[in-house]
Amino acid sequence: MARQERWTIKSGSKFEEMAGYSRAVVDGEWIFVSGTAGYNFEDGTISDDAAEQARQALRTIAQALEKAGAALSDIVRVRVFLSDRADVVGVSRVLGETFSDPRPTNTTIICGFAEEAMKVEIEITALKRG
Repeated sequence: MARQERWTIKSGSKFEEMAGYSRAVVDGEWIFVSGTAGYNFEDGTISDDAAEQARQALRTIAQALEKAGAALSDIVRVRVFLSDRADVVGVSRVLGETFSDPRPTNTTIICGFAEEAMKVEIEITALKRG
C-alpha cells in the first residue's frame, strides 16, 4: 500500500509561528484542524461576543478545509472550548445552524485561555468523502 503524503495549511495566525503549529494537517483523506479561536487573522480583530467568535472560527476552519479540498460537511468531530458556561447555548446554536445531517460528534469543554479576549476555540477532524 502506497503511503499518502502529509502536508500542512497555515492561516496567518501569529500564534502558528510562535507556538510551532499548523492550522491544519492533511494526511491522506484525513484533515486535522488545530483549535481555532474567533480572531479575524486578516485584520487582527476579535469580537467580544462568543457566538460571533464561533462564527469567525468556523469561517477560518472552512478556509483551511477548502485548501485541503474539503468542506464543513466533511467534519466528523468537533471539540468546542469555552471560557464561560453561559456561552454554551449561544455557541451551540451557531453549531446547530452550521451542521446538517449527518452531524459530527461534539465535545464541549469549559476552560481558560491564554488570552482574555478569547471566549471560544473550535477544533475539528474531517474525513474527505470520495
